Amino acid sequence: MNISVASIGEILWVIGIVAWYVVRYPFERRARRVRVMSSRRSPTDTVGLAAALLGLAIVPGLYVATGIPRFADYPALPWMVGLGALIFAMALWTFRRTHKALGRNWSISLEIREKHQLISNGPYALVRHPMYTSFLLMGIGQMFLLSNWVVGLAGILGFALLFFLRVGKEERLMLEFFGPE
Repeated sequence: MNISVASIGEILWVIGIVAWYVVRYPFERRARRVRVMSSRRSPTDTVGLAAALLGLAIVPGLYVATGIPRFADYPALPWMVGLGALIFAMALWTFRRTHKALGRNWSISLEIREKHQLISNGPYALVRHPMYTSFLLMGIGQMFLLSNWVVGLAGILGFALLFFLRVGKEERLMLEFFGPE
């Protein structure tokens, strides 16, 4: 059996997405048990999350499952798949460290939870928004792992929409609750 470089990239992407969910799942479960004190969910928040889901999971998932859209394929090269795997691994590492640092404060949406604390250690000591950094790295890794222009751009565009629709609101929420801290 001779497996293609493109197939290896697709397999690594699937493994990465499964690993992403394995990291996220226990925090989702834990978050449901912590009371929300203030929620700033909005239609634009939902649009941003949907765009990220579409670009980083649904479009590439359909591509891996069906090969559509084939017209945008380009040759997969071993160095590209290797680089994509490394970048995606960095995304997962950052994603895990971010979740660990946030602990019970984590939320998929713009929420302040009971006994919420401002986190400034771990990855938050180095980068202001490490969760978004992990999504950006996922999008870049996806571009190298899946050799298709549409799929590669979908990940970056999905991340960009999430980032630009949410980061300002997130900053205002944190300033309101934590002030200059």
